[in-house]
Amino acid sequence: MQVADTPRASRLDALLRQAGRSTLDGVVNILRGPRARRHTLLAVCPNSEAVTHAALSAAQQADMPLLFAATLNQVDTDGGYTGWTQASFASYVEATCEREGIDVPIFLCLDHGGPWKKDLHAMEDWPYEETMAAVKDSITACLQAGYRLLHLDPTVDRRLPAGTPVPVETIVERTVELLQHAEDVRAQAHLPPVAYEVGTEEAGGGLQGVERFTAYVDALEAALEAHHLPRPCFVVGDVGTTLASDHFNPAQAQTLAQAAERLPALIKGHYTDDVANPEAYPISGMGGANVGPGFSAVEYEALLDLVRLEARLDHHSGFPEALRNAVIESNRWRKWLQPREEGRAFEALAPERQEWLIRTGSRYVWTHPAVDAARQRLYANVADHHPAASYVRWRIETDILHYAHHFNLIGLNEQLLADLTPASTVAS
Repeated sequence: MQVADTPRASRLDALLRQAGRSTLDGVVNILRGPRARRHTLLAVCPNSEAVTHAALSAAQQADMPLLFAATLNQVDTDGGYTGWTQASFASYVEATCEREGIDVPIFLCLDHGGPWKKDLHAMEDWPYEETMAAVKDSITACLQAGYRLLHLDPTVDRRLPAGTPVPVETIVERTVELLQHAEDVRAQAHLPPVAYEVGTEEAGGGLQGVERFTAYVDALEAALEAHHLPRPCFVVGDVGTTLASDHFNPAQAQTLAQAAERLPALIKGHYTDDVANPEAYPISGMGGANVGPGFSAVEYEALLDLVRLEARLDHHSGFPEALRNAVIESNRWRKWLQPREEGRAFEALAPERQEWLIRTGSRYVWTHPAVDAARQRLYANVADHHPAASYVRWRIETDILHYAHHFNLIGLNEQLLADLTPASTVAS
């Protein structure tokens, strides 16, 4: 699914899709041209049904384009931790848009598609050939489901010694291989053009530092030219943000944005969760920004509000206990441990770290049967006093609209239509 199947969204789609490029490429070309340094597109990680629904509602309220950046941990052929395959995720989005009259451009996107970027592949130490083949199968499923942006990220190699970055030439070679696979699948299935995203923000991903980033951009541009492959519209770079830090570096962003223009492409930031200065993104040349764990944390905090309400009503759903147990059992909290915490049991960690890991890890277990059952008991316990599900969604929507405001996205769809509509058409 690329856009909601409504007259207004379809019209914008038709105006943007020009010269054999994707609709998202069309948006990016405008953001690189007449609207340069004025807008930053928001990509929401669909880490739960509540977040996905809230994002659709917020996009409609803001009248903005919406990107969903789905990792293979979240949405994949095995159901991911959301329970969605690429096809069922697309169906959910389409059904929600139809039911609620959502009339904005919506782009389903793959986030971090590359070897060992899926926790299952890393935790079970899959061989390179096996994880690469699985990623290609996932890319095929994305294309078949109507995804319109693929982030190709082969910046991890578990065969290298710890702390050793993947050589730039290897990253380029594998990026080209994945992109060629996607283009072959698309051509064979007669699918419309898609947009691409490359690079990584991860420490140890092999692209830290301006010199390595620039070397990667130049080498990739030459390789894509040699193989007659489309250029990406986004390059992900290290702009200072991490999951544990709210620091965005505008100067670093501007430097990387200038380097990305060599492709040409816009710079895109990940880990934008709770960033302290979101208003600096557009003017720094940031074309896009991903937010994921932050919205799940808002969902978590909203649910704790409801837990406190049910306690005042003398009810107990067991939700906090069910969530804690599920996060610990998942073992996914281990990948967020700090060096000094490695090898320690969960209960041996400082209380504030346990709380942070539960909040951060909540997104992995929202669909866990025990967590879902406890959540339903919680909603039932407060039903006579509070519209629980609506409250949770409202909290997430409010946070999404915070980004929409600072990224200058309010009313952008109408502005794009005005930019793209010939003056003679408007006059008539």
